[in-house]
Amino acid sequence: MSLQSASTGFDIGVFPVSHGLYQRALECMPGGNARAAIFISPQPPYLCRGIGYEVEDADGHRLIDLQNNMATLIHGHAHPAIVKAATSAIGRGSCFGLPTASDVELAEHLHVRQPSLENLRFTNSGTEAVMMAIRGARAYTGRDRFLRFTGCYHGFYDAVGPDGAPGRPVALEAEVISVPYGHAEHFLEAIEAHGDELACVVMDLMPNRNGLAPATADFVQLVRRETEQRGILLIIDEVITFRLSQGGFQESYDVSPDLTCLGKVIGGGFPVGAFGGRADVMRVFDPRETGAVDHGGTLSGNPVTMSAGLACMQMLNQDEIRRINGLGDRLRQELQALGYEVNGYGSLLRVVGDIDTRVLWWRLYRSGLLIARNGLMCISTAMNEEVIDMVLERFV
Repeated sequence: MSLQSASTGFDIGVFPVSHGLYQRALECMPGGNARAAIFISPQPPYLCRGIGYEVEDADGHRLIDLQNNMATLIHGHAHPAIVKAATSAIGRGSCFGLPTASDVELAEHLHVRQPSLENLRFTNSGTEAVMMAIRGARAYTGRDRFLRFTGCYHGFYDAVGPDGAPGRPVALEAEVISVPYGHAEHFLEAIEAHGDELACVVMDLMPNRNGLAPATADFVQLVRRETEQRGILLIIDEVITFRLSQGGFQESYDVSPDLTCLGKVIGGGFPVGAFGGRADVMRVFDPRETGAVDHGGTLSGNPVTMSAGLACMQMLNQDEIRRINGLGDRLRQELQALGYEVNGYGSLLRVVGDIDTRVLWWRLYRSGLLIARNGLMCISTAMNEEVIDMVLERFV
């Protein structure tokens, strides 16, 4: 069956098996998908396997995976060391109702990797990490309101969603101060007017939904300085950007937040999130303390995720980070030379500008490249210079 986009007339090709799966999916899931971020109109293909930097869909079409599940799979698909760690862990028990050594080991590794993580807790997603970091900031400061930057994505938690989003209570708009990202004047006006009401400022140093343009060092230092002076906690969302340096992207800015939110790469491809920072702030979650913030999550810190995550992070050393950042820089520069507008830093790239990203997505898919529907691309350690050569050939 050949499918065609009604709005552009772009022929997306023949996907007989995927079309059948999509029809079945429509019977049991709204829109035929389990999460909105992976839907591509008029209907998505379905993947069935992945090895290294390649994936294969249900119709036998093979692709170089530059999406890597939205920057999660930093070592590509089915890396032997991660598979071994996960299968070994599940053989001992998939989850328990008491702590295990595996969550201690990953917490220790992350603490050494990023010293600002004096204490941390695990969750099942980056969204949950942001939720709990904000709750912790409120408990610590005794303040209810917080500031976020317009257009930045911090998960599907109601409080961090955009004003007017369907299903988001209008009442939340009174709790959240939203200002344009990167605009010092607007930020200072908001801080001057509401600083004594704010528990925290939530910030991404290179927000994907805002075009993946890195923040300026001056703006980051301004935010850090103003929050410190006013007793406002700074929460840096590193769910996507933690891959960019040994201690996260904050290391590149020489900034130490009060709390950091993590996810994606730290789980080795399994559901994960983490939040942590100053020990005195994180003490609000200590169940030994009277009036501690309740932090649950039946599967948080489960040993399969923790074991896979530790294996993943141990392999992600500074040499590998430097290598894949170099591959990303090369791809970004050569795509720009071909006339594309591309933002990002290191192993994270995004095609932006005056371009129909859906048409681009399908054209690249047919040529054997998988990117995110918004133009996001992520380099994995499974890739090398030869793979980048192939990507460039297929982009043209």
